[in-house]
Amino acid sequence: QVRLVESGGGSVEAGGSLKLSCTSSGVPYGSYCMGWFRQAPGKEREGVAAIRNPDNSPWYGDSGKGRFTIALDSAKNTLYLQMNSLKPDDTGTYYCAIGQCTRMLRPLDYNYWGQGTQVTVSS
Repeated sequence: QVRLVESGGGSVEAGGSLKLSCTSSGVPYGSYCMGWFRQAPGKEREGVAAIRNPDNSPWYGDSGKGRFTIALDSAKNTLYLQMNSLKPDDTGTYYCAIGQCTRMLRPLDYNYWGQGTQVTVSS
């Protein structure tokens, strides 16, 4: 059974930083991609960043380029998202997910999802 558990969300002021973590277990693929997605109220879920295992190639959506860094520690089965220079528009529920690298930032191409962690950025 695949399980993904996110943590690290919270409330910060604009310009602040947060580091999200996602611990996985039961991954059924030998090679796979893991991604961070976010969803704000009334908006579609969007891809923030993704990384391919085992070569750790990162991909970033336009919203996070230059501010967010994704990293995967395979030994710990943990995915991270370091978020700097946060803006109020970054507010939303952040989800991690696992897929088979069809399209790196498209939610429909990910098969397994965590429950999400809330990020709130105030101005």
